[in-house]
Amino acid sequence: MSRILSLDDAVAQVERLRRQGRVIVFTNGVFDILHPGHVRYLAEARRQGDALVVGLNSDDSVRRLAKGPGRPVNPEGERAEILAALSSVDAVVIFDEDTPLEIVTALQPDVLVKGADWAPDAIVGRDVVEARGGRVVRVPIAEGHSTSSILERLRGH
Repeated sequence: MSRILSLDDAVAQVERLRRQGRVIVFTNGVFDILHPGHVRYLAEARRQGDALVVGLNSDDSVRRLAKGPGRPVNPEGERAEILAALSSVDAVVIFDEDTPLEIVTALQPDVLVKGADWAPDAIVGRDVVEARGGRVVRVPIAEGHSTSSILERLRGH
């Protein structure tokens, strides 16, 4: 069974898990060139509950975020496939909007995870999660690991 789901299928899966008493965790990102920082971040996100759903920015969404020339390097289908192969990830939902608010609102996760580089007030969906008694967890970022730094090294900068 694929772990790459439509939003409707992810909602149905989350509802089944929630009926079983499982704690649902959500995070999101671009995850363009998967590196150890991503792997550690997703593992820590998964430790916050029983099932981790990852919202993945679509290619169009990444381009609108102005991540830099030639981004994303890897197309959304490949990025989703790689994420779905990780043992820490239970489901991947690709989204085309600029923020994951629609997914957070639809899934109503118990825990919302973002990197510690995000200010608490800037975390999209925080109000949705906290309004239902959920919590927001900010995970430390692994120093020295970023897609941008990898691309800079490749370009010889």
